[in-house]
Amino acid sequence: MSTVVVAKKAGKVCIAADSLTSFGDLKLSSYYDATHDKILRHDENYLGIVGSAAHQLVLESVFASKKVAEKKINIDFSSRLSIFESFRTLHPVLKQKYFLNSKDEDDDPYESTQIDALIANPFGIFGVHSLREVTEYNKFWAIGSGAEYALGAMFAIYDTVASAEEIAEAGVAAGAEFNNASSMPLSSYVVDLQQLQSVAK
Repeated sequence: MSTVVVAKKAGKVCIAADSLTSFGDLKLSSYYDATHDKILRHDENYLGIVGSAAHQLVLESVFASKKVAEKKINIDFSSRLSIFESFRTLHPVLKQKYFLNSKDEDDDPYESTQIDALIANPFGIFGVHSLREVTEYNKFWAIGSGAEYALGAMFAIYDTVASAEEIAEAGVAAGAEFNNASSMPLSSYVVDLQQLQSVAK
């Protein structure tokens, strides 16, 4: 698994991730992996994905496709609802073109997209989960096998440090320290939050 985190503070957002890929007991560290950055960029959006290593390559392929470039598949990550609609649009594409196995538990209310991801962009920090549920976060969050350690570290320092980047980096460092499926070095990206203009009435 992984440790992927997002944080928001002082007009900026940061997404960060560890660099270890594991296949059962086999580890592929950044020393051997030429593409160890777990954060994917699409336009002004940064996505950190956990789960199958195939997910990142599949989404890279989707985002680079002609249909996305020509807006025949609309990808909009600017709000909770637009992220949901984007992943709802992507779900049949993932099944038909990329052979996604959407089968999970028999009592699940919906088919699974099998993807858990965090998103950071000028509109905030968001989480997407396997049934396409979307959460918008006010301060920080973490996913992956190192998430519990990352959440504790970010909670402990959130009020005492100045930047979103420091908070995110502390989260990944804690995950890498205590989770055997996460390891340094980390990658991180910082984005300025869009200033919402209030309209006087």
